Amino acid sequence: MIPSLEPASLERASWQQLAVRFVLGGAVTLCTGLIARHWGPVIGGLFLSFPAIFPAAATMAARNEAQRGGASRRQRGREAGALEAAGAVLGACALAVFGACVWLLLPAHSALWVLPLAALVWLSLGALLWWARRQVRSARL
Repeated sequence: MIPSLEPASLERASWQQLAVRFVLGGAVTLCTGLIARHWGPVIGGLFLSFPAIFPAAATMAARNEAQRGGASRRQRGREAGALEAAGAVLGACALAVFGACVWLLLPAHSALWVLPLAALVWLSLGALLWWARRQVRSARL
């Protein structure tokens, strides 16, 4: 699957789906804040890399695929959820490298160039990991 932007998909999203994403995203963010408050910002910061809407996105992707019908609808739902999880892992790995860049460079350099550089590293690494996963997966097929 090639990532793409589809504004028309916003029209297909129900208010219930959007509410679930909002509530679960807020709950994950709240838990991160509570962890930071109890154990400090260093430990709380580790949890900031968790994609806040991942639980809702994976659940909805699996449910939407399963609702399409057919004999293998449950299997397709599981595969859709697994694909969301794989993407979240790749994004989290790239985000960890973003954090490492900021952590290493920011004390000695200006945020005006460290943050854009770290963002570029994050975007590049995320794209590279996605491409590498796609190559590995197509080689298996």
